[in-house]
Amino acid sequence: MTSSSTPPNAESSLRAPTIEDPSVYLDDPNRKLLEIDTETRQGPALFRWLTLGMEYLIGAILVALIVAVSSNVVGRSLFNHSLPWVDELARMLFIWLVFIGAAAAFARYEHIAVDALVRRLPLRLAHMLYCLQHLIITGLMLVMVFGGYQVLSRSSGRSAIMGVP
Repeated sequence: MTSSSTPPNAESSLRAPTIEDPSVYLDDPNRKLLEIDTETRQGPALFRWLTLGMEYLIGAILVALIVAVSSNVVGRSLFNHSLPWVDELARMLFIWLVFIGAAAAFARYEHIAVDALVRRLPLRLAHMLYCLQHLIITGLMLVMVFGGYQVLSRSSGRSAIMGVP
């Protein structure tokens, strides 16, 4: 007989619940899957290549952002001199990183969503609501692109140091 004071099943109960465990969902432990499997999803090759290109571009922008900010930190601390355009470059890279990252997350269905209502709907109605959601998002994006083009065409401002419009 062993002198262990913990029962054999106590170790498994001490582990944190995994995502596959339905008890981690507080709203409905019997929730049905609605997510689209992005690994087996077959879409137009153009969209898959665009998404892959966005992911590589995100990686390159992130590396450039880290190098730019790190070089400025090292320059300030070791040489007591910093490059004035690096802060502006880092700001622009971060803005592009956010926008391209949002587009890539949308393409892979990885945006955070409140789906308490959708999970309770029949599958057909849930997919109809999903299509309506995408139509609304597309309309809003068209409004933003059109408005952004108008603002950009009327503005003559440039960034202070780099001179980028």
